[in-house]
Amino acid sequence: MDSSSEEIPSHMAIGQSRSLAVNFMWSKMHIYVTDYEPKNPNPKLVYDVNCDMLAPNLKFKSIEQDRQVGTGTIHAISISPDFELHGSKGTLRAKSRLRTMYTHYSHVYSDTGKPAKMSWTSSSGFKTWDFVCCDENQNPVAKFSANVWAVKRFAKIELLGPKALDTAAMDEIVVIGLTLCYCMYMRVNNPLNLLGSAIMRSGKDAYIEPPQAQPTQPTQPAQGKIID
Repeated sequence: MDSSSEEIPSHMAIGQSRSLAVNFMWSKMHIYVTDYEPKNPNPKLVYDVNCDMLAPNLKFKSIEQDRQVGTGTIHAISISPDFELHGSKGTLRAKSRLRTMYTHYSHVYSDTGKPAKMSWTSSSGFKTWDFVCCDENQNPVAKFSANVWAVKRFAKIELLGPKALDTAAMDEIVVIGLTLCYCMYMRVNNPLNLLGSAIMRSGKDAYIEPPQAQPTQPTQPAQGKIID
């Protein structure tokens, strides 16, 4: 076959972008994040996310790094979830009672040494939720599109901009993006979160701890696959 006719994986396409697919396995209480390759029946597994009723509710394992890279914790009343990313704890802070507006601080997207303030906004319909993450200059760095009625392939994550192929940036977007999506799902289905929205303190800012030292990467990355 002529190499020019072969399909180029989405994350290797020209331009700074990478796409990931998010698949829910409700029977196993797991979320599998793979490379977004619709024509490939066995795409590469990138993250294995364990879902739990107890905190932390989401535990993110990177298959390539062969270790847990983060967690997400949803609260019964508060609509501002907590996360942990490579050992640094932070808060994804709700900025509006009625609209989906969240902020978090990032070390990965900072160019000054100080945490960069990132923002998440959403346009939602009856079937889909579309989240966009922007940096301090309001440049989009990620898009998260979720189909709330999907049985299996739940969402698509697109990483954009100069850090689209950066592993640390991907870890951050996957951990915080899925934590936000899980939080929004709980807000819709949990009456107590309506109370949390009503008593939310406006103006309170997000926070994040200083970055922690990173463990040594494995010399031979582990290979993963989805188990049906």
